[in-house]
Amino acid sequence: MHGASREALAAARERLDALTDSTSVDAGSLADELAAVTALLHREVSLRRVLTDPAQSGEAKAELAQRLLGTQVSGTAVDVVAGMVRSRWSQSRDLVDALEELANIADLTAAQKRSRLDNVEDELFRFGRIVSSSTELRAALTSRSATTAAKSELLRGLLGGRAERTTERLVTRLVTAPRGRSLESGLESLSKLAADRRDRMVAVVTSAVPLSDTQKQRLGAALAKVYGRPMHLNLDVDPEVLGGIRVQVGDEVINGSVADRLEDAGRRLAS
Repeated sequence: MHGASREALAAARERLDALTDSTSVDAGSLADELAAVTALLHREVSLRRVLTDPAQSGEAKAELAQRLLGTQVSGTAVDVVAGMVRSRWSQSRDLVDALEELANIADLTAAQKRSRLDNVEDELFRFGRIVSSSTELRAALTSRSATTAAKSELLRGLLGGRAERTTERLVTRLVTAPRGRSLESGLESLSKLAADRRDRMVAVVTSAVPLSDTQKQRLGAALAKVYGRPMHLNLDVDPEVLGGIRVQVGDEVINGSVADRLEDAGRRLAS
């Protein structure tokens, strides 16, 4: 998002945080309601255009949202949506993207309140690795011919009872309502949101063998010092990494493996 939409999303996230800080707000239920509104505005293009029309006053749009949603979702959800449509959006689709993000954040907040957020982060990462390594599974989860019920049942079989409920909810929403995104990019976005809940950055660490607890602690501390923020490590094992590690933080890659150094040496010799 850019410009007005980025500012509107930042304001909406602050309002959501203020609401979910209250013990009286069920963050999981709020996530379901915001997801339902997301689905509605994704289907009803004309409605979302009205709700983001810059020619209409913010109060008029908020009143419309309250009339339409007041009997469908809780007052808390209505307040979130009304606050969002008072803001200016660069394009109408940005409102839907923002609502979806808030739904995911609300689910992650519920996991955080139960002290299960670390588990959710790890499970999202591991599920992404499973998907990337299985073309059959990816095809089944992204098939346009498969019904929503069939995909939900497949995920229930894969994750039900084996993963956190929040993980299952987030992945199921992503798979059954991708809204034009790839499965991989959607999982990556969810992982970043999960890390952001703890004000942490995510480092994908690939090593030839599993790292010890001491190595993980030292690496995490070193990366936190470099980037100035707490760091969550997503650990992956790849036997082709001959030694050392490979670390990726966002778009930045830190190569420290023997394989990488041999490849660099080979390139220098060839030149």
